[in-house]
Amino acid sequence: MRLVPAWFSGLRWSLGVAAVAMMMTPMASAASKTLPLQVVVGSGWQMQDVAKVPEPGAQVSTDAYKPAGWYGATVPGTVLTTLVNNHVYPEPLYGENNRPENIPESLNKTAYWYRTVVTVPKSYKDRVTWLNFDGINYSADVWVNGTRIGSIKGAFIRGRFDITDYVKPGKKAVVAVLVSPQPDPGVPHEHTLRAGMGLNGGITAIDGPTFLSTIGWDWIPAIRDRDTGIWQKVYLSATGDVAVKDPLVTTDLPLPETSSADVTVQATVQNLSGIATKGVLKGTIENVTFEREVELAPGASQVVKFDYRDATGLHMVNPRLWWPNGYGPQNLYKLHLSFVEKKDHISDAKDVTFGVRKITYSVPGSDNLAIAVNGVPIFIRGGDWGLDEAMKRIPRARLEAEIRMHALANMNLIRNWVGQSTDEDFYELCDKYGILLWDEFFQPNPSDGPNPTDIPTYIANVRDKILRYRNHPSIAVWCARNEGYPPENIDQQLRKLMAELEPTRLYQPSSTAGRGVHSGGPYYWREPRKFYEIDAAFKTETGSVSVPTLESIHGMMPQKDWEMITDDWAEHDFARGASGSDKYPAELAARYGKVANLADFVRKAQLMNYEAFRAMYEGREAAMFRPATGVITWMSNPAQPSFVWQLYHYDLEPNSSLFAVKKAGEMVHIQMDEETSELQVINNQPTAVNGATAKVTVYNLDGSIAATKTYPVSAAPDLATGLGELDASAATTPVYFVKLELHDAAGKLLSDNFYWKAQAAHQDDLAAMDQMPVVKLDAQVSRADADGKTVVTVTVKNSTSHVAVMAHLQLRRKSGERVLPVYYSDNYLSLVPGESRTVTIEAATKDLNGEDAQVVVDGWNVDVTPATAAGVSIGLNVDAQVAHWPVTGLPFQTVGLR
Repeated sequence: MRLVPAWFSGLRWSLGVAAVAMMMTPMASAASKTLPLQVVVGSGWQMQDVAKVPEPGAQVSTDAYKPAGWYGATVPGTVLTTLVNNHVYPEPLYGENNRPENIPESLNKTAYWYRTVVTVPKSYKDRVTWLNFDGINYSADVWVNGTRIGSIKGAFIRGRFDITDYVKPGKKAVVAVLVSPQPDPGVPHEHTLRAGMGLNGGITAIDGPTFLSTIGWDWIPAIRDRDTGIWQKVYLSATGDVAVKDPLVTTDLPLPETSSADVTVQATVQNLSGIATKGVLKGTIENVTFEREVELAPGASQVVKFDYRDATGLHMVNPRLWWPNGYGPQNLYKLHLSFVEKKDHISDAKDVTFGVRKITYSVPGSDNLAIAVNGVPIFIRGGDWGLDEAMKRIPRARLEAEIRMHALANMNLIRNWVGQSTDEDFYELCDKYGILLWDEFFQPNPSDGPNPTDIPTYIANVRDKILRYRNHPSIAVWCARNEGYPPENIDQQLRKLMAELEPTRLYQPSSTAGRGVHSGGPYYWREPRKFYEIDAAFKTETGSVSVPTLESIHGMMPQKDWEMITDDWAEHDFARGASGSDKYPAELAARYGKVANLADFVRKAQLMNYEAFRAMYEGREAAMFRPATGVITWMSNPAQPSFVWQLYHYDLEPNSSLFAVKKAGEMVHIQMDEETSELQVINNQPTAVNGATAKVTVYNLDGSIAATKTYPVSAAPDLATGLGELDASAATTPVYFVKLELHDAAGKLLSDNFYWKAQAAHQDDLAAMDQMPVVKLDAQVSRADADGKTVVTVTVKNSTSHVAVMAHLQLRRKSGERVLPVYYSDNYLSLVPGESRTVTIEAATKDLNGEDAQVVVDGWNVDVTPATAAGVSIGLNVDAQVAHWPVTGLPFQTVGLR
């Protein structure tokens, strides 16, 4: 048996050989027609523990020095990533490989040399040559050709060094970087069944701008190197004697009108030379051009600003607006700035992508925080990100899959908890998919770690983060601290920075206080009706256990841990703590019946997932803007393979949780209040829904119809409209089903929804569902390939007289291996008698490896009639059947615990 599943190996490969191969070529910028190309320094890196390198930097960074026994380094990447890729240590996130006896804590207590040789382009002649670092954790001394050229401190600040005097265009240069870990890595708590998840964080927070979660939280074990390393891109660039810095584009709309917009552009120009100079700063936005002559004294800087008075085109008529997901297109514009010296010599240039939009932070009649974009209130359906990936292995393709799945789930916001997920791709992709950002700085809850002591380093990292990302239209809120206020000396400096650098966005000091904002969970699974208890208008954290598919569980741990809840499960967040995982199996058994084995546990857990995550959002939408204005689940993205707090698994397969959120987040949505049984239409649109009809059908457990009723619907915008209370008294079985449908005036289906409920006398006992007969679905399947994508279309129909619950489709290659990532238009389908549903499934054609596609089906009580078509088939997922596995009871391990 493999010790590591194939998708783990693939992840390492994509960040190793493939990344190095791609980075050997120059990185073109949009300014490359006028400036020499930037060159990514991504290949040829080597790494070694400083204890094994007695030579000083002045020697290590020379051509005469010959590294012996150094590791081929992954850059961008962390120390541990390099060591894993060199097979020194096993994949940390698989099984219990991450335990300290396998990967030592000593990794976070030593510095590491990184070294490479790069050729400076000949085109850099007679220009200023820059060596750029987009991110190093935690601090670094940088050497070039025997000379120390500077240092970097903090994971979120860029390093930019003038190396003109130390290199020659057309010649090789040696770059050596001594990277040191954060000074206070702390002592982590090991996650075990006996010890539970323990306290979050610790002393590591004192270091401020770093990946403080890597000491261990209740959603991630301690990462042994604390993500030390060159974790972002390194590159060379060139300018003339005048540099263009820190461009800023702001847009304003005369709300409620959106037929025009005023655009303001500013940038700093800096004279790098020792003599006075002059030139012209030029700007272009599509067919709009503007310019200004600038004179600069030796070494001087000047802020240059343009508005509609400098170019009438900066007053845009009928601008293409940027909208959050679901509300309109994500239109983007491009600004090109260049500084032109005499004889049309381009000294420097910058390109900025921006969106025309205006964000406001209230709705009429409420003091609570409410986000509106372009005058339209946006009910926030968000997800918390603790860390994009435990070891910062986050290539753009993986990140895009994650953010695209948020958009697919009808989410419109990601909260960047404590600012741990920060790189250019993250912001660009949120812009692309219309995902707003609640973006934070680098302080946890005061109980999770002390305040930073190096305030200048902290503020410098905050300042650079704002300057670097502030043009992204997706950023809606800057928040100073998670679940607490920053100390006064930091708060005062942050407010000063906001006044200077951020003229339009909201500064929110705390994620759990002020303007109706509150965190505080709960974070454990609970009955759907309990999500309707509104304790805050804008809820920044609340969550539930979210068990992945059987295949994902099999892929994250060895077989010995499949049929017993062991310390391996605890390593993957399933233990005593905020998630309530230690109580969850008993809650599941009490609700749906005794667990037979892991397959049965997963089958029942998908129902638990769907119930909780749908109610998490529907419960707030039931009080939309009166007073609820948003809810953010803790968490939507897993940093490691996990059993809790996620919409999709680490391997990128969606859980039923994702489709529950997608259902709840429809722009026009019909739902049932699970606390009061009131039927509601949720209208997120800025226009009313008129002339619609709602239909309610109650089914008995055997599939017979107990009652039906229709309602005329007129639903005002940005509001939950009540239709009346459901009367289920006609149901005659202990468990019954409620099917809701909403059709517009032309008969088009706008929304449907499906609930399984128990009679009031035993409202939390749904075990009778296990007696439902198996429903064999009819299926049709087809496949179409175009433009590098494969789209499989599946139509399933319930031709029986019984209800089919939670039919789950999974795309595989014909060989049986799952295709990941995959984008399903819907999944976990419940079909009443006679109902059919069509689902589209999209994947990259290359991920099928030239094989036929195969769709397999499982579910609560679901079978499927096999079908085939050109290049694709559909059939039953045999492995997911409870009867396929021995009865084990899935017990907790009680002996031999750590």
